[in-house]
Amino acid sequence: MNNKLYGNLIFELSQEGRRGYTLPQNRFGQYDIPESMRRKQDAELPECDEMTVVRHYTNLSANNFGVDNGFYPLGSCTMKYNPKINEEIAALPQFQNLHPLQPAKTTKGAEAVCSLMCRSLCELTGMHAFTLKPFAGAHGELTGLMVIKKYHESRNDLQRHMVIVPDSAHGTNPASAAVCGMDIVEVKSLADGTVDVDALKELLASVGDNAVAAMMMTNPNTLGLFERQIPEIEKIIHKAGGLMYYDGANLNPMLGAARPGDMGFDVMHINLHKTFSTPHGGGGPGAGPVGVRKGLEEFFPNISPYHGNFAVAMRAYAYILSLGRTYIEEVGPLATLNANYIKEQLKDVYNLPIDALCKHEFVFDGLKDKSTGVTTMDVAKRLLDYGYHAPTIYFPLLFHESLMIEPTENESKDTIDAFIAVMRRIAEEAATAPDTVKSAPHCTPIGRVDDVLAAKHPIVTYKQLCNDAN
Repeated sequence: MNNKLYGNLIFELSQEGRRGYTLPQNRFGQYDIPESMRRKQDAELPECDEMTVVRHYTNLSANNFGVDNGFYPLGSCTMKYNPKINEEIAALPQFQNLHPLQPAKTTKGAEAVCSLMCRSLCELTGMHAFTLKPFAGAHGELTGLMVIKKYHESRNDLQRHMVIVPDSAHGTNPASAAVCGMDIVEVKSLADGTVDVDALKELLASVGDNAVAAMMMTNPNTLGLFERQIPEIEKIIHKAGGLMYYDGANLNPMLGAARPGDMGFDVMHINLHKTFSTPHGGGGPGAGPVGVRKGLEEFFPNISPYHGNFAVAMRAYAYILSLGRTYIEEVGPLATLNANYIKEQLKDVYNLPIDALCKHEFVFDGLKDKSTGVTTMDVAKRLLDYGYHAPTIYFPLLFHESLMIEPTENESKDTIDAFIAVMRRIAEEAATAPDTVKSAPHCTPIGRVDDVLAAKHPIVTYKQLCNDAN
């Protein structure tokens, strides 16, 4: 490959005076742009011909990895395949060309989709009502907490400012509570990875019942384990006057198995872009609908005049309709089967700190043989050489060398077996040729970067890059 064309920045391919396009001769006369509307200096844009631009960005796009390229076992962030029919439905001009400010009488079809989507989510979760307005999971958390806060205020229960969060929670939970103006109190987990109910009771005794606004729980939790004590926890929190919040980021294995509303949760959010197969690589777009039990729908905040990311909801609804009641019930069990299969096939070479039945995902604590000096980071980098996206690493923080794997339900046994074989091969390399693993990746466009330097001194502009080079 010619690095002159494909390995450089587009600015480095620029040649002064080179044209990418020409316009037909102006037939309408000469009109000057008002001085107030002119730039003070020319925009610093590259000057390249069309073919160079097309080849440059086409080859850059080939370096991107997504679920359409290969296996993407990213734990804690369900990266399932996005069926192309969902894209086709969302791209229909009747949906794609809608404008949020056009007359309401012309958007009846879209309104119907939103209504039907909310009804479907209620059926799947056991909640009474949903709003599609939140634009992402964390936005959904904030919205749900605003519902909880408004509920307590409506009862003149103004002293309830405390949100209980397990130590295994997603980091967005305490962050959302803080943004909502609440105080966060952490409750510890047991050695088996689930919430310590006795510690919860002691916590409530120390802070007082009337201070608790809510408890936020992710189920299955971040370790991929089902919280078996939810019925008791729900009774404890409700008796104390608080509400139960369900973080639905890990809802995928619950489809067809259990519903948060039936467990006693009052408020929840769903990551549509995880459970319901809408694309979310590269930071978005997302959607975080919020559901509530009966009586709480009146406290939905008006966070947006529109229906959130409508195109994402459109894709998710197409996914729900495609599966139907029969097949959507197979999602959770199949996701659970795939995760447990990988776990059992690898636990002899990777350290499994909690050897229990998992749901959609599980967490290794690095390699079983620690004497090689090969870290979780090394394993992740070596996976890139074999054509796999690395799983989530160093999260959750409960283990020093966390390696979180989530295969999703739609990966075949052939794909999973091939991944298992590569993971075993890396474990063997760590024992026989550790330097090969420690210096990976070897087959990617760039080698191992200095993550710390990149975080502390990011180079995000071409001009800065040039100055640094000089």
